[in-house]
Amino acid sequence: MLIASLGAGRMGRGIAHTFAFAGFEVWLIDAKARSDTDSEQLKREALAEVDASLASLAQLGVFDDTLRAAMISRIRFVPYGEAAAAIGKVDVLFEGVPEVLAAKENALRFASQALQPDAILASTTSTMLSTELAAFVQGPERFLNAHWLNPAYLVPLVELSPHAGTHADVTQKLKVLLEGIGKRPVVCAASPGFIVPRLQALVMNEAARMIEQGLATPADIDTAVRFGFGLRYASMGVVEFIDYGGLDILFHASNYLTTALKDERFAAPAIVNDMMAKGKQGLKTGEGFFDYRNTDVSAYRKDVQARQVALLRQLDLLPKPRQA
Repeated sequence: MLIASLGAGRMGRGIAHTFAFAGFEVWLIDAKARSDTDSEQLKREALAEVDASLASLAQLGVFDDTLRAAMISRIRFVPYGEAAAAIGKVDVLFEGVPEVLAAKENALRFASQALQPDAILASTTSTMLSTELAAFVQGPERFLNAHWLNPAYLVPLVELSPHAGTHADVTQKLKVLLEGIGKRPVVCAASPGFIVPRLQALVMNEAARMIEQGLATPADIDTAVRFGFGLRYASMGVVEFIDYGGLDILFHASNYLTTALKDERFAAPAIVNDMMAKGKQGLKTGEGFFDYRNTDVSAYRKDVQARQVALLRQLDLLPKPRQA
């Protein structure tokens, strides 16, 4: 299978790194016409950046550095003049041009005209909706968004966002491909912010707001996130955490914060109120956002604890016993 990125910037290089590391041939296709001299310089810069990121991982013991040359050899830089011909040979093409609508439109129209009919086309946009971008694609049924998080070669998550016309097997094929190289793809509907940026914006703004109000220092907020908030959600998902502790805790905490801070931002959404009315409070009632009715609760609790211990051990944060 041949993978390519249309765009040789930061995202394209991260994708090239990821697939070359996983043993795939991958092409970095320049999306912009430029002189031979400038094209050669971009090629050198792109390959040097990937080589440097690979070298850094090797120094950290991620892999044997003797494999690095073979990884780099799997990456081919394609100048713009050869782009159409190259695109016609790839099986999966990631569009990675700048986050400007006109640039996306030009790239997607160009790419979709050159691609094979059964090739998959995915935009790596972090802001634009697949429903909007699909209008620029010839054969929109093979198009969807694939939002990688930087650095693309390190962060496992990729958010897949199909539009209504995306064939289900296209989403599934891309999901399987990404899982095969060690990524953790998730699927979300076309909505501003996807999953992570939407959650992230709320957290980051609230952190800035607490600094603005003089409630805590930047250092203490970051310490709280690194050694509390972040650890919780690294070992348990946020929705799993709601169910594990109990939906009633979120419900009452939301009501208290809304009243105490006089701010409707903290009000529980209708789905929480509805679930409380139905007695669905999570693990303790057998149903919440997840269904626990056939779950061995004792084994599940042990699994959660094992995840937390494993993470703390990895970060060298596990408490050590001491003699009295």
